[in-house]
Amino acid sequence: MFTFLLVVQAIVAACLVTVILMQKSEGGGLGVGGSPAGFMSARGAADFLTRSTTILATVFVGLSITLAVIASVRHAPSSIDTSLVKQAPAAQQQAPAAGNTADPLAGAAGAAGNGASSNGAVPLAN
Repeated sequence: MFTFLLVVQAIVAACLVTVILMQKSEGGGLGVGGSPAGFMSARGAADFLTRSTTILATVFVGLSITLAVIASVRHAPSSIDTSLVKQAPAAQQQAPAAGNTADPLAGAAGAAGNGASSNGAVPLAN
């Protein structure tokens, strides 16, 4: 039902855009300017395109509200599936040792050869 109404909504939206683009421009925005036989007159309101726009816009808004209600009822909260959760290795779950909190790069400096005598390089600062 939801998919069918969604397709109808898309068709109504396409028709609404087409009907709006087919209408004659009245000049000026928001009713400013234009001829006396424009949108606000009896003749303009009876025009086929104007009626079509009103009907399609009403159907579009109605379908939007209906789809929102169906989506909120259909997608009620459910439980989370945890069957595919990857378990972390046991070594990574342990807390770091108490003496290792000062400098995270201290071990890397020692492993790089901090002494100047080994290769003639300048020793790293601690």
